[in-house]
Amino acid sequence: MTTTWAKPQRPVTEDRRWKALGVCLAAGFISLLDTSIVNVALPSMERGLGATEAAQSWVVSGYALTFGLALVPAGRLGDMRGRRQAFLVGLALFTVASTACGLAGSPDRLVVFRLIQGAAAGMVAPQTSGLIQQMFQGSERAKAFGLLGSVIGVSTAVGPLAGGLIIDAVGTDDGWRWVFFVNLPIGIAAFAAGLRLLPRYPASADRRERFDPLGVLLLGSGVLALMLPLVQEQQWTGPEKWALLPVGAVLLGLFWVWERRQGRLGRAPLVDLSLFSQRSFTLGALISLTYFAGFTTVFFVLALFLQNAAGYSALAAGVSVLPFAIASAVGAALGGRLVVRHGRKLVVIGLSGVALGLLGIIAVVWLVPMESFGWAAVVPMVIGGIGSGITVSPNTTLTLTRVPVKRAGAAGGVLQTGQRVGSAAGIAVVGSVYFAHLAHRGPATEALQLGLLTSVGFILVALGLAVADLGERAKAPEALEVQGMPEAPPERPEAESLAP
Repeated sequence: MTTTWAKPQRPVTEDRRWKALGVCLAAGFISLLDTSIVNVALPSMERGLGATEAAQSWVVSGYALTFGLALVPAGRLGDMRGRRQAFLVGLALFTVASTACGLAGSPDRLVVFRLIQGAAAGMVAPQTSGLIQQMFQGSERAKAFGLLGSVIGVSTAVGPLAGGLIIDAVGTDDGWRWVFFVNLPIGIAAFAAGLRLLPRYPASADRRERFDPLGVLLLGSGVLALMLPLVQEQQWTGPEKWALLPVGAVLLGLFWVWERRQGRLGRAPLVDLSLFSQRSFTLGALISLTYFAGFTTVFFVLALFLQNAAGYSALAAGVSVLPFAIASAVGAALGGRLVVRHGRKLVVIGLSGVALGLLGIIAVVWLVPMESFGWAAVVPMVIGGIGSGITVSPNTTLTLTRVPVKRAGAAGGVLQTGQRVGSAAGIAVVGSVYFAHLAHRGPATEALQLGLLTSVGFILVALGLAVADLGERAKAPEALEVQGMPEAPPERPEAESLAP
């Protein structure tokens, strides 16, 4: 019995691979942009929609919550059923949910659609890293991950600027709606291009592959129990919320036991726990978690300080972090080119640059009047941005480079789940430090300094992990070449279908 395709099959050319990567990066950009663009639109939501503080909190934290919950199951689904299909479904759902958010007539509906939007973003994200694993090898893969790192850094940093520009252009009453509508043309264009350009790789042929619903339930509830008190730290004022943390730890422990049992019985697990036997993957995932705990919190406390204490508008606050975003893009492109040669040393240099940049911002806050902060912080912003760029993309490349291609989606989901949990934890900790100092009527400049010093602490933990991994990654060129390549040919046959 032979299998035939409805349309002629064509090989994937180099030009088509890079265009397909562009589709993935466009989808990744809008999904990550939405993690930060709404921050400056919250006052507009309050004025134009009557959103309460609780609703505003869920608009921000609910997106991060469902984003993080969807990552690993969606990555596993892509590994099993095909990443192209999972990517396109997730992108379509994200675009529809974004439109529904913009049309929402009440705060409750906005929160519901925002939760759906986050889950759709979590469906798209692991397919991007999985498709990069499939489409590229060796130094080309490093360059592709370098571009992905640029998107991660720039989309997060440019979110406040984009939101500020939209609010300034449209007005505060309806500006918040256009923060969501901006995803519509990009999503439609990316979906149409994806139908034409994304290669149709065959799904896993392993008959043991099943979705493992109990594993999904244990992992999802464990991550939920960990993230919920973190994302709601400011809204749930009582100490009872922290009781969810040990509950989450127990649930994740049960998930670990269940997944090991699945492996012993010869069934494909939701997450291949052998990934964590690889020192490079384990340390890389921990670096990513701790780095994002420090990295994303910088924009959180800076946005609060610049608008509430320094009197900046939403647009001016966004412009102030623009040097970081531009430098991050440059650093990520540079990191993609140099990672094959320098390996984990590049991550160590990048993390050192981020720590130095943050210390420079702290010095500016201490020495310069608040009204001059934006200009005075340009140099440390650039240093920190370049450091961020040459941290994120090389670390992603080095963490995933030995992962078998057929597990790339699940592995990417694990890595990005760590990023989301790290971001939530960092914002909770740094936000607590910042608000606690303000609550005791301390100067806003001191509150910002303490918050940024806490962020530096997270960065230094990541730096220590990167130094610990230096010996393992000293031979980065060889590591990049030996990554799971024996498994690649079966998933990249000569006659691949590019037809929808």
